[in-house]
Amino acid sequence: MTEVTVRRALLSVSDKTGLAELGQALAARGVELVSTGGTARALRDAGLSVRDISDLTGFPEMMDGRVKTLHPMVHGGLLAVRDDPAHAAAMADHAIGAIDLVVVNLYPFEATVMRGADRDTIIENIDIGGPSMVRSAAKNHRYVTILTDAADYPALLAELDATGGATTLAFRKRMAARAFSATAAYDAMISQWFAFADQQQLFPEMLAVNGKRVSELRYGENPHQRAALYTPVGPHGKGIAQAEQVQGKELSYNNYADADAALELAAEFRGQDPAVVIVKHANPCGVAQGASLIEAWQAALACDDVSAFGGIVAVNRPLDGATAEAICAIFTEVVVAPAADEAARAIFARKKNLRLLLTGDLPDPRRGGLTIKPITGGLLVQSRDNGAISASDLKIVTRRAPTEQELKDCLFAWTVARHVKSNAIVYAKDGVTAGIGAGQMNRRDSSRIAAMKAAEAAEKFGWAQSRTVGSAVASDAFFPFADGLLAAAEAGATAVIQPGGSIRDEEVVAAADEAGLAMVFTGMRHFRH
Repeated sequence: MTEVTVRRALLSVSDKTGLAELGQALAARGVELVSTGGTARALRDAGLSVRDISDLTGFPEMMDGRVKTLHPMVHGGLLAVRDDPAHAAAMADHAIGAIDLVVVNLYPFEATVMRGADRDTIIENIDIGGPSMVRSAAKNHRYVTILTDAADYPALLAELDATGGATTLAFRKRMAARAFSATAAYDAMISQWFAFADQQQLFPEMLAVNGKRVSELRYGENPHQRAALYTPVGPHGKGIAQAEQVQGKELSYNNYADADAALELAAEFRGQDPAVVIVKHANPCGVAQGASLIEAWQAALACDDVSAFGGIVAVNRPLDGATAEAICAIFTEVVVAPAADEAARAIFARKKNLRLLLTGDLPDPRRGGLTIKPITGGLLVQSRDNGAISASDLKIVTRRAPTEQELKDCLFAWTVARHVKSNAIVYAKDGVTAGIGAGQMNRRDSSRIAAMKAAEAAEKFGWAQSRTVGSAVASDAFFPFADGLLAAAEAGATAVIQPGGSIRDEEVVAAADEAGLAMVFTGMRHFRH
C-alpha cells in the first residue's frame, strides 16, 4: 500500500506549538479529530470539533491521566494490518476503527529535570502512553503516519495537498524513522537520569548515548571521510557546539576539534587577567596573560609564530578592535570569544573566510561528565579530567623552595601542560609560555623541542636571551629519568613542577638539587592522548 488517505487523526501533545493551526488544517480536509485531556481542550478552544479518547475507548481517563490511551481500541486501530483478513475481521468484530495519523510529543521530562523539580514530579513526567502510541504507529507505518515534532506539521500538510488528502509510503517511512529516534532519545534521557542523578552510578551497566544532528560537515579529518556535528539530547553543558557563528566559512571537523581545545584552555583563565590561547592541531602553540588582550596576544604569538599561522585563537573576555586588528595580521582559521565589540566585528568582517565564534560565556573547567572514545569493538568511557591543584597542594621536594614568582610560573605552566598532548613539556615565565613540546615519544625530546622553539623565537625577535632562561617548566607526568629534567636545566629553567611518583624520583630530585633547581610535586598527572 503506497498512499493512505487520512480520515482519522489522534492528537495528544504536551508541546502545543502549532496545534490549533494543524487541527484547523486537518478539519478543513475532512479529518476526524480524536484527542486527550489538555490537547482536546486546546483544540476546542480553537473552535474545532473533537472526539474525546474516552468516547473512543469506552473508558474514562483515570489515575490522574496515567491511563487513557493504553487500550485495544487505540492500539488495535494503530497496529492492525489492514489488508490481513484476520486483522480486518478482528477490527470488525470489536468495532475498532482505523487511526491513520498520530500526532504525539512526549511529556517534558528534560525541562522538568532542568528546572530542578523534585523526584516525584520528575517521575510523573515520564511518558508511558505517548511512547507506546508513537511506537505502535511507527511500527505500522505501512498504514499509519506518525508525527512527533511540530516542525514536521508543514511537511504533512504539503504531503496531503500533493496527494489529495493521503500520505505516501516514503513520507511515512521518513516520519517513522524520526519517531523511533525521538523515543530512543527520550528513553536514553530517562536512563541517564536514573543512572547518574538518581542512583549516582558513574558507569551504569547499560550506557545510553544519544545526540541530535546539528549539521553535516563538509568532510571529516580528511576529505575522503564523512562527518556531522551532534549535540546531546537532555541536560548538557554549553561550548563550541552551541557557539554563535557570526561570520566565515562553514566549520570543518578539524575546526570544531581545534576550537574546542582552544576554548577548554581559555576557560582555565575564566575570571582572571586577559588571556589568549593559540592552538594548532589540538595543541597549544602559545598562551599568555597580560594587562590587556592585545598584550596577551603579542606575547602568545611570540612563543611560536610559525605554528600560529592558520591556527585557532581563543580568549577569555570580549574582543576589542585593537586585538582583532592584531589577530587579522596573520592567517587565522577561527577566533573564539565570549563576545566581541562592534569595532572587532567590523575588523573581522574584512576577513570573510575567518570564522568568528561567540560563546556568550566560558565553560566551567571543573565541571563533571564523561568522555567517550571509540575503539575497535567497544567504547572507552572515563570521567572528565577536571582535577585541579593550588599552591597549597604542592610538595616541595628540593633543597631550594621556589620563589613566589617561580611558584606563579609553575602553576601557569601546569595549567597549560594539562591541555598539551603527552608527553607534554611547557616552559613559562611571567604568565607567558616560552616553549611548548607536545606529543613526543619521550619526555627528553619534548623538553628539547620546547627549548629549541624558545631559542628560535629569541633569535627572530632579537631578544638578549631565550625566555626559557629563568622560567618554570611543567611536565604532565613524572620524569622517568633525569635526562628530561637536565634538558630543561640546560635551557635555563630554574623551577620545575611535575606529578612525581617515579621509581627514580630520588635520582631526579638529586639531579634537580645539583642543578640548583626548585622542584614541586603535584601528586596529579594530566596525560592527554
